[in-house]
Amino acid sequence: MRKKVMRAVLGGIWMLALTGCGEKKILDPASPAVISVWHYYNGAQQEEFDRLVEEFNNTVGKEKGIFVESSSQGTVTDLVDNILASIDRKAGAAELPNIFASYVDTANQVDQRGYVAALDSYFTEEELERYVDGYLEEGRFSSDGSLKIIPVAKSVELLMLNKTDWDLFAADTGAELSDLNTMESLCRVAQQYYEWTDDATAEPNDGKAFFGRDAMANYMLIGYQQLAGEMFSVSEGEVTFQFDRDTLKRLWDYYYIPYVKGYFASAGRFRSDDIKTGDIICCVGSSSSATYFPKEVILNDEDSYPIEMITMPCPKFQDGADYAVQQGAGMLVTKSDEKEELASVEFLKWLTQDEQNIRFSVASGYLPVTKTANEYDFTDGRLEIPDNVKQTLESGMETVRENEMYTTKAFDGGNDCRTLLENAMQERAEQDRQTVRERLEDGMTLEEAAGEFCQETYFDAWYQETRGNLEALLP
Repeated sequence: MRKKVMRAVLGGIWMLALTGCGEKKILDPASPAVISVWHYYNGAQQEEFDRLVEEFNNTVGKEKGIFVESSSQGTVTDLVDNILASIDRKAGAAELPNIFASYVDTANQVDQRGYVAALDSYFTEEELERYVDGYLEEGRFSSDGSLKIIPVAKSVELLMLNKTDWDLFAADTGAELSDLNTMESLCRVAQQYYEWTDDATAEPNDGKAFFGRDAMANYMLIGYQQLAGEMFSVSEGEVTFQFDRDTLKRLWDYYYIPYVKGYFASAGRFRSDDIKTGDIICCVGSSSSATYFPKEVILNDEDSYPIEMITMPCPKFQDGADYAVQQGAGMLVTKSDEKEELASVEFLKWLTQDEQNIRFSVASGYLPVTKTANEYDFTDGRLEIPDNVKQTLESGMETVRENEMYTTKAFDGGNDCRTLLENAMQERAEQDRQTVRERLEDGMTLEEAAGEFCQETYFDAWYQETRGNLEALLP
């Protein structure tokens, strides 16, 4: 409470200084502050962000003396690499931007090197109260509790389904959409779908996979959180690691096992690619990726057909706690002079006002970050919203309402641990699935081909290896 009061007092004094006589001296339309923003938005997300930047420059920016230049750096990985190259002043690296999109782990790396601006003094308490509490709290990752990331757009994981092919399967088998609410029942449906497609041909063991997912680290971390609590808990910069064997076995049983048996699959870069080729009909991915969900399945150069999409909340573990992943980078302001820091914050305040924030959500599939924007009725007809985006926003907001949103806190080695979790089970599943395919081609039954990989001893070897690799990454 004392910290909140102090922030309110300091913020009030700061704002009085700015609005009384300071702002005109700091920000001057005759000599605009030129602010650079780096992000990883692409496609419709980048187009809407660029429109908003142009609108700001022509209105509020012109009035106050702020000009924003935005640049997509490609992928999140490209953005992080370019930021670190700028900090290290590598040959050919661009100057560090005033603002960049950042997840907490990257922000923590940059902050430890002294390049992150603390932003509390630029806001009043009333301004901070506008944001969803959990989103704002994520930006207070440093030990002093200061605000260093402003939420701009958030996403959750959703289940996305090729309704066209699902309807054919459901009509024949009696499967229901409610069967996709838990990982346990989803795995049963996936096996049923494999057997149903296998029976449709004369060839044995050519059933098709039903399901795939992006972001395996989310599956591992959120699944663990639902079943046993935090895998990595952080307090005052110290990390505590737990890796319960029985919990990991459950995660293994409901991803690795159906994968090696052919019920799950991953072939393209993203699971939406696998939907497009007909390799799967159901996937879990970020709500922000729903705009990329294909409108047709292309089997080959000659055969294709249109499909419809359904979005639903991400399946959880039966009897697990109600947690869902909170994701989506916020915007970090780098340290500079008073004029550039103030200009950066003024742009971010404008960007996260309800009108702009909702427009970006509609164009991108991201969720808005203010409390009032999250109460917006996207079905009221005031905005033209494609059906897939409307479904995405409604399912995403349902997820936020019905779950405690979770994201890991920053700690030394956190990025490396997440990368390991992203790959450890997935790479083993892909490798072993290939072995199963070869055995099937040699005439084995599915049970014979996959039997070795379903043994407790096989899991235990993977478990001990993965646990040891993670412990080696911890401080």
